[in-house]
Amino acid sequence: MRRVFFSIVLSAIALSAMAQVSYTEMRNQNSEATPRYIAPASLTPLQGTDKFMNFDGENVLLYDYTNPHEGEVVFKSMAPNHYVLSYSKSPDGQMAIYEVYDNGNPRKEIYRHSYTSIYYIACPDGSTIKIDDVRDISFSPDSKHLAMAYNNDIFLYNLATNEIYNITDDGKWNHIINGTTDWVYEEEYGFTKAYAFSPDGKEIAYLKFDESQVPEFEMMRFDRKLYNEAYSFKYPKAGDCNSIVTLHVYNIETQQTRQIFTGEQTDQYIPRIDYTPAGNLFYYRVNRLQNHFEVIMVEKDGSQKKIYDEQDDRYVERPNDSNITFIDGDRFIVREETSAGWFHLYLHSVAKGRLSAITSGEWEVTEIVGISPNKKTIYYMSTEHSPEERHLYSIGVNGKNKQCLLSKPGYWRVYPSANMNYFAAEHSATDCYPTAAVYNTKGREVCSLMIDEPNTEAPGYQRNYYTFTTERGDELTYYLIYPEDFDSAKRYPVLMTQYSGPGSQQIANRYTYDWEETLARNGYIVACCDARGTGFRGEEFKKVTYGNLGHCEVEDQLSFARHLGSKEFIDNERIGIYGWSFGGFMALNCALKGDGIFKMAIAVAPVTSWRYYDTIYTEIYNGLPQENPAGYDDNSPITHAERLSDKTRLIIIHGTADDNVHFQNAMEMCRALNKAGKQYDMMVYPDQNHSMRPHDMTNVRQKMVDYCLANL
Repeated sequence: MRRVFFSIVLSAIALSAMAQVSYTEMRNQNSEATPRYIAPASLTPLQGTDKFMNFDGENVLLYDYTNPHEGEVVFKSMAPNHYVLSYSKSPDGQMAIYEVYDNGNPRKEIYRHSYTSIYYIACPDGSTIKIDDVRDISFSPDSKHLAMAYNNDIFLYNLATNEIYNITDDGKWNHIINGTTDWVYEEEYGFTKAYAFSPDGKEIAYLKFDESQVPEFEMMRFDRKLYNEAYSFKYPKAGDCNSIVTLHVYNIETQQTRQIFTGEQTDQYIPRIDYTPAGNLFYYRVNRLQNHFEVIMVEKDGSQKKIYDEQDDRYVERPNDSNITFIDGDRFIVREETSAGWFHLYLHSVAKGRLSAITSGEWEVTEIVGISPNKKTIYYMSTEHSPEERHLYSIGVNGKNKQCLLSKPGYWRVYPSANMNYFAAEHSATDCYPTAAVYNTKGREVCSLMIDEPNTEAPGYQRNYYTFTTERGDELTYYLIYPEDFDSAKRYPVLMTQYSGPGSQQIANRYTYDWEETLARNGYIVACCDARGTGFRGEEFKKVTYGNLGHCEVEDQLSFARHLGSKEFIDNERIGIYGWSFGGFMALNCALKGDGIFKMAIAVAPVTSWRYYDTIYTEIYNGLPQENPAGYDDNSPITHAERLSDKTRLIIIHGTADDNVHFQNAMEMCRALNKAGKQYDMMVYPDQNHSMRPHDMTNVRQKMVDYCLANL
């Protein structure tokens, strides 16, 4: 005991003698070292062309993909403090929608991903139309109408007559939502616009959410007011009632609405609606347990046909836009996991069902980028080279002539032009800063998107990748970030950073930077391991955690801590662990079940019981709490509060306005620790959400740096 204390004191003296580097200093240094470029993700392809729009803050400019540095101004700022936030052209190219920050009036956030805003419609005669306080606005395919949501109803704006009218009238806060999603769909299915125009622009399909039976959650707001106020919204926690979602179609010519029958079961999900190129409405249907996914097409005569069906004993991963990609009115591509145990592409026919497999192998297609104009070639991203990397490939719809178009080792992000003749792409790797360029469909660079000269120096830290085998025989991948002056003859404290959530990935060959790198500059090693349950290593590796969320993941992180502690250059008395959200749930569990292996733990916005979290996310991985109570309670850190070792210094950090992982989670964890007589630290951020927005993203990171320097 005396030897350990002496070692810690010496290490603390050594650290205090160093010139400590703050998170802000590191962030500024990183910003100066990282070359600037036109971000490919920010480009808005112009339909039917090989041009894109981008903005300089005040003005929107039109560029050619072959000359992305010289643009033509197509929309000018109209006043001081008037900045463009987003923009889109009408399909006929004659009008445009511009979302603006107008004279100090920013977006009004609803939840993390939804907001209302101010829009200007630029008309062919040069005039503009201002529309206030709406959301999810878009042109019809025939450019005759605008659709938008306002106060939970859908409105249409006739651009020829300047008439605006509502097509629904029963919208009501915390009761009925038309054309936009409820909280849980927004958060877990990743979309807010719940309507779609038919290709001819003559009808609009939309989802109606009846959330009247969903339990209401109150979140306290302080907002520097004398009397604080409760903010109430509908939030379905695991096992509770969801919204009843129905599908409707409004005929713009007749102004009549009809409801589409979506099955006898109302306790289900409809996570996407759209139209085929032939003009048939289709919708996704997922059962409550999320182990049965169907795509249903509505025929012209009103009858329905199931065109895709996927089932699994555990679960079918949450569907999104990339599951189904239509080639034409009959053929479509499915990105699917359950057939081969890896995500691959399959060719289907509306008339004949599955036709053939397009890709195969023990690797995964992560994204369909697009289809060539002649409908013969598919462009996609995959892990074929390595689970830690992403590369662009092309392949024939018949599964032949596969080519890797962007093969440089690392992590690619690709954004195609509207005509699929060019790709704006960003590349990065662990040992190099990001760069960006435009490439043609052969993978040849056409022009650079760099504003600054590329920085050819390696980033100011060394990150190496390794594998180890746990006591249970599972091979796991991890990385170590070393201090700049690393000496293998010395012993270093180590911070384990992790997320560990289902299907996630942190071990990737790409350039990343956050607060942890600050620790490397302050003499620490940073370590990260993807446990069982994470993604891109096949279905079995990912789904082993089903029904027992947090068990295997904690086992693996504890094994990783022991593996690190066995290395001669790591001080096994000074191992810490950190995580945010699911990672916070993990950091708490590891601290409690680690029996003192961790000297310090940081849990930010942690889930402390899956009973407190939402239906879609929780139930897909853990089943219903009514049917699997042990899967919810046995792995809850609240259940193990008494196991917190006196050797482990713990801090819990949470924002009080977290609408995702409620502050309730932190409070119940504190209650359990208090009851068990345990000591811990806490940092509370008033009125901040799950990401510590709008004000404290930097503060929380500096807090974590300081906490490590003081306690690890």
